[in-house]
Amino acid sequence: MAFDALLEPIQIGKQTIRNRVVSTAHAEVHATDGGMTTARYVKYYEEKAKGGCGLSICGGSSVVSLDSPQGWWSSVNLSTDRIIPHFQNLAEAVHKHGGKIMIQITHMGRRSRWDGYDWSTLLSPSGIREPVHRSTCKTIEEEEIWRIIKNFAQAARRAKEGGLDGVELSAVHQHLIDQFWSPRVNKRTDQWGGSFENRMRFGMEVLKAVRAEVGNDFVVGMRICGDEFHPDGLTHEDMKQIAAYFDATGQVDFFGVIGSGCDTHNSLANVIPNMSYPPEPFLHLAAGIKEVVSVPVIHAQNIKDPNQAERILEAGYVDMVGMTRAQIADPHLIAKVKMGQVDRIKQCVGANYCIDRQYQGLDVLCIQNAATSREYMGLPHIIEKSQGPKRKVVVVGGGPGGMESARVAAERGHDVTLFEAEEQLGGQITIAAKAPQRDQIAGITRWYQLELTRLGVDQRLGTRADEATLKDLRPDILVLATGGHPFLEQHPQWGYSEHPEQSLVVSSWDILSGKVAPGKNVLIYDAICEFSGVSVADYLADKGAKVEIVTDDIKPGAAVGGTTFPTYYRSLYEKEVIMSSDLMLHKVYREGGSLVAVLENEYTGAQEERVVDQVVVENGVRPNETLYYTLKEQSRNKGQVDIEALYAIQPQPCLASLNEEQGGDGFLLFRLGDCTAPRNTHAAIYDALRICKDF
Repeated sequence: MAFDALLEPIQIGKQTIRNRVVSTAHAEVHATDGGMTTARYVKYYEEKAKGGCGLSICGGSSVVSLDSPQGWWSSVNLSTDRIIPHFQNLAEAVHKHGGKIMIQITHMGRRSRWDGYDWSTLLSPSGIREPVHRSTCKTIEEEEIWRIIKNFAQAARRAKEGGLDGVELSAVHQHLIDQFWSPRVNKRTDQWGGSFENRMRFGMEVLKAVRAEVGNDFVVGMRICGDEFHPDGLTHEDMKQIAAYFDATGQVDFFGVIGSGCDTHNSLANVIPNMSYPPEPFLHLAAGIKEVVSVPVIHAQNIKDPNQAERILEAGYVDMVGMTRAQIADPHLIAKVKMGQVDRIKQCVGANYCIDRQYQGLDVLCIQNAATSREYMGLPHIIEKSQGPKRKVVVVGGGPGGMESARVAAERGHDVTLFEAEEQLGGQITIAAKAPQRDQIAGITRWYQLELTRLGVDQRLGTRADEATLKDLRPDILVLATGGHPFLEQHPQWGYSEHPEQSLVVSSWDILSGKVAPGKNVLIYDAICEFSGVSVADYLADKGAKVEIVTDDIKPGAAVGGTTFPTYYRSLYEKEVIMSSDLMLHKVYREGGSLVAVLENEYTGAQEERVVDQVVVENGVRPNETLYYTLKEQSRNKGQVDIEALYAIQPQPCLASLNEEQGGDGFLLFRLGDCTAPRNTHAAIYDALRICKDF
C-alpha cells in the first residue's frame, strides 16, 4: 500500500496502537458539568475512533488541582473522583471502534486567569507574571509543591480507574512543570531552582509519584517543547538534555515534541502554525529529541496531508504523527486512506478557526466542517441517502453555503443544479485566497469542486440565475446563497458611487480580486477588524504601496484570532505598514489629483487629514437579497425558516408539504449565508448542513 508506514501498528508501553496517527491534546472547550467528559465530549472522540484514528490524547490542559482553574477553557477536571464514571463512558466509546484514548494532565501554574470561578491564587516558581494572560501569581511554597505532586498522582489514578489507556504529563506551553525547567521563569535558589538537577526536580518528582500510583502497565508520556525560541529560555540543546534525563529513568513511555514556547503573543502563533507557515516547520526539533531518547516520539505541527505524514514516518524523523487539526477537519481521514479515497479527504487549510475560538474560551469548531464537535446533536459527517422521493433542488450561489447545500442535497440523492455568476466556485473564499497569507484557504473550494463533480451536480458557472430561469427548472426546493456586496454606501460622506470612475473609495474586494489596481500611497479604513482589512494591507504592501491601516477599534486586526494576528503583525511591521487605531473615517474628498481622507478621533473629536492616491474601505458586506424578495411570495413557505427546528437540528416542518397532495404546486425557498445576514464561512456551511440534511 502507499501508506504502509502510516498504517503500521506501534507499541507504546503495554499498549498496541493500530496505526501511527495521533489526535494530540488540545483544549476542546467541551467539558461540562464542572469539567466532566459528558455526551458532547464523548461523541467528539468516538467519531475520531470511528474514522480510524490510532490514538487520541484528549483534554489539553486538563487540570489536576483546584488552583489550576479549568473553567475558563471548560477543560477536564481531574481533581475529583467524579470524573471516573465519565472517563469510563469515554473509554468504552473509543475502545469499541478499536481506538486508544489517553489524556493530558497538568497544573498550569501562572498560565491561566485568576479573575473568575474560584478566584484562584495562581502559582509559579518565582512569582513572575505571564504575559499572554496578563496574570499575576505568587511564588509557590514548598508545601504547595508537594501537594501538587500528589495531585498529579491522584489525577493519573482517576484516569486509570476510568479505563483510559494512559496519561501525558504536560511540560510544554509554559505549564508548571516546564516553568520549573526554564531559567526564564525559575529564579529560585533552593532545591527547586538553580542547577539543572534542581530545576528538573519538580517534574521528576511528579513522574515518580505518578508511576508509583499507576504502576508499569499504564502508559505515562510527556509532552515537551523542542526549543522555547526565547534568548533567555530553553534552547534545543537544553531540551535534548532534558529529554535524555527523563528518558534515562525508564519511566517515560513516549515523548510528544512541539516547537516554540508560547508565553508571548508572537511565540503563541508558532505553536499552532496557521496557513502562512510551511509544512511541518518544527519537525527538525522533534527529530533532534528522537536522537537522544529510546521511546517513541510524537510530533504534531502543521501535518495535514497523509502523503506528507507518510514521508515523515518513512524517513524516520519521528515514530508517530499528530494530525490533530487534520482530524478536526475530517475525523474520517484514516478510513478514507484505507479505502483509497485520499482525494475525498476534507483537508485542513490552516485557517485556525478551531484554536482561535479556543483561545477566546469558545468551543472548538472547524471553519469548513460544521459536523465536527456537533456529533452529539446528530449532525452527520456522512450524509445518508433520502428514503423519500427524488427532488429537484436548485442552489443559487457558489460560495461556501451554496457549495455545501449542493453537496448535501446531492448526497441525499436529489437532482441538483448549482448556479454561480462568476466563472469559478468559491465566492469570498476566492477573494480571500488572493492575499499573501491566505492562499491555502482555497483548499476549501478545491474539495467542494471534487465532491460536486463526483456527485454529478449540474454546475452552471458564469451564469446569473434570474426568476424566469429558476421557474423554468420547476424546482421542488430552491436554496439562495447569493452572498453579499461590500457595504460602502453606509456613509455618503465617504464618496462611494456605483460608477467606479466617480467613486472616491474602493473595497478590499476590488483590490484583492484585481478589479482595481493598487495605489502607491494608500489609506485603508477597516471598520470590521477581521481578516479582510489586514489581508488587503498585507497585499498592497507586498505590491510596493506605502500603506496606513486605520481603525476605530482598539487595534487593526482586533477580531483576528490569537494564533493568527501575530503572523500578520510580523509581515505588516516588516513592510513598514503604519497601524493607527481610535480613528474613524469621517469623509473623503478630492483635491487636485489626490484624495484627502478626513479622520476623526472617537474620543476627542479631533480631526486629522491624510493625502493619498487611494482609499480602501473595509466595512463588511450587505446581503444580496433582491432575488429572494422577488421569489418570496411565490414560495410555499414564504422563505421562512422554523428557527426552533433549525436550532434543534430537526427537519424543517415545511418539508412535509412536499409529500402532501394538498400542498399544491410551488417550491420551498430557503436562504442562507451572507444573503441572510453577514457572518462567516463556518456559519454559512453550518446553516447549509442543518437545513439541507433533511431534504
